Amino acid sequence: MSGQRTVRLRIEGRVQGVGYRVFVERNAAALGLNGWVRNRRDGGVEAVVSGPADVVDEIVTRCRTGPPAARVDRVEVLPEDDAVSPGFSVRPTV
Repeated sequence: MSGQRTVRLRIEGRVQGVGYRVFVERNAAALGLNGWVRNRRDGGVEAVVSGPADVVDEIVTRCRTGPPAARVDRVEVLPEDDAVSPGFSVRPTV
């Protein structure tokens, strides 16, 4: 059994206008993760995901590919200390 892990993801590439947020939301929900995803004004996508460490690793792997129309150039994974509410949501752009 793995411990809990929370990370902040910063995804760069062609990740807006290609269904990337919906992709993350559906995959995170299917994996039972908590957190959120949103577009950034700089053209990237940001997400916070929380759950069992091995499942968080799985969503990170999936984010490195993204949906078919996306081109992911970079996924930065940062530790996150903020509390995460139950469930997974799409937040407004920042």
